[in-house]
Amino acid sequence: MNEHFLQYVWKNKLLKTHDIYTQQGQALCIEDFGTQNNDAGPDFINCKIEMDGIKWVGNIEIHINRTDWYRHNHHKDENYKNIILHVIYEDDLTEKETLLAKIPTLVIKNLFDKKLFYKYQKYLLSKSRIACQQDICDIENIVLVSWLNRLLVERLERKSIEIYHYHKFFNNDWLETLYFFLSKNFGFKKNSTGFEMLAKSLPYKILNKHRDQILQIESLIFGQAGLLKESYTEQYPKELFGEYSFLRKKYNLTPINSKLWKFSKLRPPNFPTIRLAQFAQLIHMSENIWEIMIKNNEPAKLKKLLNVKASKYWDDHYVFEKKSPGKAKKLGESCIDSIIINTVVPVMFVYGKHVLKPELCEKSFSILSDLMPESNSIINNWRKVGITAQSTADTQAMIELNKNYCTPKKCLQCAIGSTLLKKTVS
Repeated sequence: MNEHFLQYVWKNKLLKTHDIYTQQGQALCIEDFGTQNNDAGPDFINCKIEMDGIKWVGNIEIHINRTDWYRHNHHKDENYKNIILHVIYEDDLTEKETLLAKIPTLVIKNLFDKKLFYKYQKYLLSKSRIACQQDICDIENIVLVSWLNRLLVERLERKSIEIYHYHKFFNNDWLETLYFFLSKNFGFKKNSTGFEMLAKSLPYKILNKHRDQILQIESLIFGQAGLLKESYTEQYPKELFGEYSFLRKKYNLTPINSKLWKFSKLRPPNFPTIRLAQFAQLIHMSENIWEIMIKNNEPAKLKKLLNVKASKYWDDHYVFEKKSPGKAKKLGESCIDSIIINTVVPVMFVYGKHVLKPELCEKSFSILSDLMPESNSIINNWRKVGITAQSTADTQAMIELNKNYCTPKKCLQCAIGSTLLKKTVS
């Protein structure tokens, strides 16, 4: 038994409430189960009960055993002064100790259907990635759709925390914040740290001064990445090194450690050198990156902006001074979608909240709804149990569900798990 399950039973009114008594012998009528308190203090607040004909309004605390009250030091805590009922699974005090207790106590061990707990235990002990996979076909579509919508909001709200943190870090500059997350997400998983450090060491305002000159943009980006050296034989990297030597002194720049960049276990088109060259092109081609990405936020325009190709040198190179078969190095469609999902949409959502423009928040949801579903192992697992995504909005919600509910086995807090458990006793 655990307290989360007992709180779930109480919150969902799954108790037998007819002809019940406290351990002290008082006839008990529960008029209002109250509201679950997710902050410090009692488990449920604003509850209404009647004991022996006297009405009480106050808070309720739930434990497995009565002695948990003392073990948790509630008897010394002012927050627990207004407790009108102590709800426990079973009483571990003697009958005499129970009668002397000041707070009325209700034992609920025999007041709910045991099938409910057995099903919950089955989910907790499941080895499957989706604990309820055998039952999920019984879930109503309206429950699933509304829950996925809620999860999408939760995901964007969670991402908002990091965005607000860096917005403050960049002195409330939204343009630098957008540039930082663009850079970070250009590294994708393998090289996100390198791109993150690069953006911190090279402000957008410096790059923007040289936006019209692609060679200068590339020299600043590759130089700050720590990937330029003096001894080159090819003309292009020689020019990059020369430009960077001048600009580094002009702006008093310090390059990051080149060891941050990961090449191993990556396909050559995903090498950080190629991603840096593509990122340089994005800066070069974006006359007003904020206006296009956040204000003129049509998906087609976003994709067109991000449809960048590394400069000509990289057509037959993956690294400096090592020729390869000729091939244009364009940012792939899945990469473009990933940047829209992980940069444009979250920043748009947070900015919309910050400046009180709900239409931008709605637009961020709309963009995700217009994108095709993502494909990965998590989404494949959902498809196997009969839950098929229609758009990126669905896949993002499914990823959130998997990460923050299925994996930590928070079935009681999940609308799907909670509904399936209630079906056990309906």
